Amino acid sequence: MSTINAFLMSTMAGMSTLLGGLIIFINIKENKIDKFITFSLSFSIAIMIGISLTDLIPSSVLNILLNTSYFKGILIIILAFILGILAILLINKLLSNKTNSLYKLGILSMTALMIHNFPEGIATFISSIQDISLGFKLSLAIMFHNIPEGISIAVPIYYATKSKKKALFNTFISGLAEPLGALLAFIFLKRYITTYMIDIILLFVAGIMITLAIEEMLPKALSYNHHKYIYLGLFTGIILILINHFLL
Repeated sequence: MSTINAFLMSTMAGMSTLLGGLIIFINIKENKIDKFITFSLSFSIAIMIGISLTDLIPSSVLNILLNTSYFKGILIIILAFILGILAILLINKLLSNKTNSLYKLGILSMTALMIHNFPEGIATFISSIQDISLGFKLSLAIMFHNIPEGISIAVPIYYATKSKKKALFNTFISGLAEPLGALLAFIFLKRYITTYMIDIILLFVAGIMITLAIEEMLPKALSYNHHKYIYLGLFTGIILILINHFLL
């Protein structure tokens, strides 16, 4: 029964990404679409950088340094982060034949967040197996930041393709990585997965998300020339990150 509950926790956390994707059903007037996209991209920048700086990097760095020698720990931290940067640059290069930059942004976001969601699914599953109360709290925290992550995938893909189906499908695929991580943890990794391994993966993810936000999302948001909506999006994202960090 505890295994089923743990899997349900991971599924609930992952599928909350779809809730963010539902924002595409809001009817935006034609003359305000660029402003909405600018806000959404800026909001996503704050979420991705905020999660990395307040959650992924501090906890992972601390755990790695506590569990290995200082020099080796620093080397692993830097290497994991740099590999994340190189990974998103490589994926970006592979997608460079996509003429619509908004579509490319949506796919890059989906890829980054899938990699992010996978270890989260493992962490939620293992935490829930050990302590269902802890697993529930972790699941709630992940749900909270998965909703805006869904926005960062669905909005660019929808406005690039005009297809709600494609936007929601890609959002669903990203969220699916979480229960998939839980399932693989149960089948293959339950005996071997360690918090040390998860910390390295999360640093890798931090490198991906910060690079994606700065190299791809920020220039695209600036290109619409609606600076007020950039500030508004960043401010809203920062407030949500602070609420998530201090209250959940």
